[in-house]
Amino acid sequence: QVQLVESGGGLVQAGGSLRLSCSASGRTFSSYAMGWFRQAPGKERESVAAINRSGGNTYYADSVKGRFTISRDNAKNTMYLQMRRLKPKDTAVYYCAARRTLDSKNYFTAQNVFDYWGQGTQVTVSS
Repeated sequence: QVQLVESGGGLVQAGGSLRLSCSASGRTFSSYAMGWFRQAPGKERESVAAINRSGGNTYYADSVKGRFTISRDNAKNTMYLQMRRLKPKDTAVYYCAARRTLDSKNYFTAQNVFDYWGQGTQVTVSS
């Protein structure tokens, strides 16, 4: 089992940047494909970015492509989401999620395939 803890959220002006971190417990972080999701008020949770076990294969939602960067450091059991040129519509609770998998090549974006979730961190972008 793995426990996930997000950090790095906060209040930022439009055009600003934030870096979210997702720290995982345990010694097998590299066995998990990871993802970032977000849920805005009144909306369904959506996939934002995803990364495979090694970090060499990534996915971005169209709404964040070119502004967000997902990465991971398996030696530190940590995944990151660098967010730049933030917009008010990026305001949401951001969650990280982990899926234990033998598939070393692919990332995953469907929420129902992830096994573990963090508690979420609030990101608020003011106009």
